[in-house]
Amino acid sequence: MINYLWENLFKRNEDHVIKVLSNNVLFKDLTSSELQTVSNFLHIRHYRPAELIFRQNEIGVGMYIILKGKVDILIENHSAGDEDTGDFITRLEEGDLMGELSLIEENSRRTASARAMNESSLLGFFQPDLKNLLQSHPEIGGRILLRLSQVLGRRLSETATKITELKKQIDSIKA
Repeated sequence: MINYLWENLFKRNEDHVIKVLSNNVLFKDLTSSELQTVSNFLHIRHYRPAELIFRQNEIGVGMYIILKGKVDILIENHSAGDEDTGDFITRLEEGDLMGELSLIEENSRRTASARAMNESSLLGFFQPDLKNLLQSHPEIGGRILLRLSQVLGRRLSETATKITELKKQIDSIKA
């Protein structure tokens, strides 16, 4: 009976991982069986409140999906003189992803810092995991890469729009 109890605890955690993946934009087109395959390439990491997940400008090797908890994204504030502080950008919650550019860009530098707001569990999906998935299950890996390129394209477009808006604001202040 003890083995059964432990198996249920692990099964519930696995079910939650599959549920979070199925609701994530990168994995939403995959079947349950394919999601199970992908879950074998993921790494669960746990963070305490206020613990740094990654720091701006460090080399990133992969992305994270929030399994449980909340994560604040911060931009370094050099004028504050304290590298543990930063300007708040946004708060991410369960199912959100971050750091996805590091999956495909070699020696990618983090553009912001990520800090756990509360007890948090994250799924790590790193470059070597993606490469292994592509070798062993190319169709699944290919669909993930297609979705990843769509996410990156959308973010690039949003960034270009914001830069254009900011440039117009600066030009109107100068005038």
